[in-house]
Amino acid sequence: MKIILCLMGFWFSFTSNGAQSVIEPDMVVIPAGAFKMGGVNGNEQPKHKVSLRSFKLSKYETTVKEFRQFVEATDYKTSNKCWIWQEVTKDHNWGINMHEGNWKTPKYAPSDNHPVMCVTWEDAKAYAKWLSKKTNKAYRLPSEAEWEYAARAGSNTDYYFGNDSSKLCEYGNILDLSGSKAIKRDYKVIKDGVACDDGAEYTNAVGKYKPNAYGIYDMIGNVGEYTLDCEHPNYNGAPTDGSAWIDDCNKGAPIPMIIRRGGAYGANAKAVRTSNRAHAGKTNPSILGEGFRLVEDIISN
Repeated sequence: MKIILCLMGFWFSFTSNGAQSVIEPDMVVIPAGAFKMGGVNGNEQPKHKVSLRSFKLSKYETTVKEFRQFVEATDYKTSNKCWIWQEVTKDHNWGINMHEGNWKTPKYAPSDNHPVMCVTWEDAKAYAKWLSKKTNKAYRLPSEAEWEYAARAGSNTDYYFGNDSSKLCEYGNILDLSGSKAIKRDYKVIKDGVACDDGAEYTNAVGKYKPNAYGIYDMIGNVGEYTLDCEHPNYNGAPTDGSAWIDDCNKGAPIPMIIRRGGAYGANAKAVRTSNRAHAGKTNPSILGEGFRLVEDIISN
């Protein structure tokens, strides 16, 4: 017999002898419906109608604690490098560079309830596959359309709470006054943030800000979230049924790229718009706070 228990937002399942088997993410049912996907930027065009079936989306970004159970159970090996902030010099003017570190390095994992970062797209998919097998459920990364539909939660504005960027610190962990101050202090990198304070210099524990209308947290900022979709320059030819767009992915590109959504703790107001699209490497180490959340497919009996 299996017993399911929810404690502080984490779902634990136990066998009949009391042994813990797996921590499951807290999921929110996203209703079926249709929306206009896209925005004002060139890669967000053309706006197009997408119709989706109901699915479940994790209420919070996948945490250090959730990812650790997978690593400890499987002895899974992640990369030991991450792209992070770096002081600008005459020989290196990007403001970011690859450094030693992984998902459990204290700097990137301040607590069990922080979103896991410094993981790759392949790491996220491996975790979803393992969790599916352990629970006999269908977990996976969201498609880009599913992500935007769930993030909008019925809205058609820049952010799911409206268009006023001065309110961003109420709803997410972004590049704000404290974040700008921190990266200047720690890395000598100058980045102007939104004129508000979200209370976190870098990432924050999940669920600390206001949710959207579906009750989902941190769809704005904290860590960028991987989707299943390959990078395409615009929406010409994109699926309209909510499925992931994976055909002809980065044909001829030296590094296959996928789409991530939601911005991150180091993202400005433009980059955390609900329609904003960013790219990430499929196998490259995480850059400046990339993480993920999961979809659970609703399977009809």
